[in-house]
Amino acid sequence: MNSRVITAAQQLWNYYAAGRSRGPCDAVVVCCSYDLRVCDYACGLINDGLAPLLVLSGNTGNWTRHLWSRPEADVFRDQAIENGIDPQCIRLEREATNFGENITFAKRLLPELRRVTLITKPNSVLRVRLTAQAQWPAVTAFVDSPPLHFPADASQIVGVLGTIDEMVGDYERIVEYPARGYQAPHVFPDAITTAWRSLVAAGFTNHLMQRPAD
Repeated sequence: MNSRVITAAQQLWNYYAAGRSRGPCDAVVVCCSYDLRVCDYACGLINDGLAPLLVLSGNTGNWTRHLWSRPEADVFRDQAIENGIDPQCIRLEREATNFGENITFAKRLLPELRRVTLITKPNSVLRVRLTAQAQWPAVTAFVDSPPLHFPADASQIVGVLGTIDEMVGDYERIVEYPARGYQAPHVFPDAITTAWRSLVAAGFTNHLMQRPAD
């Protein structure tokens, strides 16, 4: 693959993943996905005593509707039990199909929560943080992810190319979603915008938002 493509994608990955944080809280809330390493990492935090509850949120999304025949939350629950989590400490949310629903449905399930650590993929940390600011402002929300690196740790489910497509689409959503009330506003630095444009020009457009035909 063109080294300039990899460099631009690394810029997006590193920018999206910056600012990971976690802290003692009421629950660890997992935004389920195709990547079970997210579940493994969240379980490690629970086993280390970060929180007494593990909330697994997810039905199906762009990738997992073709991957599993069950909701993501159920697949992650099985993985959590394999990681030694007591089933009594697990709460399931099986309806969410995107980050906004992960957060709003978790809030609906457990409205008493006041401090949460949200766990997602590294390249989704920024989107989840912006979504929490807009959708769950009443809680103190940390956002964390496994310490993975691109491209070496790209998911084997979607691969390097699929990950780049996903990151390109996420940039557009971060720009567009505040006007719809889905996320808090964010201004990208010029270097990240340039990297994004170069990836669009290289053909990584499969995860862009659909627009009406001209």
